[in-house]
Amino acid sequence: MNQGYYVFFLLALLAEIIGTISGFGSSILFVPLATIFIDFKLVLGITAVFHVFSNLSKILLFQKGINKNIALKLGIPAVAFVILGAYLTSIIPLKEIELSMNLIILVLTIFLISGAGKKIKQSNFNLYTGGVLSGFLAGLIGTGGAIRGITLAAFGLEKDVFIATSALIDLGVDSSRAVVYILQGYFTKEHLILIPFLIIIAIVGSYLGKKVLAYIPEKYFHYVVLGVIAMISILQTIQYFSA
Repeated sequence: MNQGYYVFFLLALLAEIIGTISGFGSSILFVPLATIFIDFKLVLGITAVFHVFSNLSKILLFQKGINKNIALKLGIPAVAFVILGAYLTSIIPLKEIELSMNLIILVLTIFLISGAGKKIKQSNFNLYTGGVLSGFLAGLIGTGGAIRGITLAAFGLEKDVFIATSALIDLGVDSSRAVVYILQGYFTKEHLILIPFLIIIAIVGSYLGKKVLAYIPEKYFHYVVLGVIAMISILQTIQYFSA
């Protein structure tokens, strides 16, 4: 097995734990980190498949209730537009996608740190808009969880309901983009050996994240994670222009 995969597995586990704790998903941290070690399109393919198992684990661990109304209104447009975003990865040049990913993630982290997301109102329009944007970005750059998290946060859901509802939406999004990525050759037969490892990482990471969540003040942890994400995005952007 390629040594790069071991780095991938370690990053996936850490990102899964942090993503469960932080509430805005693991891909916003994992994707920019993983692309340092592994080809971007391969990261997209493996991440999508990995997140299918990750979402199933979260739904099982946080099954105190799913808000079906929110899940449908945010999830349906997210699934529709993730397919479009995933399809465009085969058309738009790879370097431009990677640059867009880092710039968008950087803007999102600043938005989250500033607290501007708290001003979003509870409305069907915001659910539909959040679904469109989060789905499209998830397909194109591999991460849309921050926008989905911002949208869901406006509805004041209980912690377990928030995570379970988000995971259900993500299950539809990640299953859809995984199919597109597989058809485009981002995840092939030679990568099937990774699936057992991805299942174990998804279960262990979600479980550990749930345990740690009880001991860490989410508010302060968010800022630490967002700071790390911003730093990674800045370094990746600098690397792009200096290459």
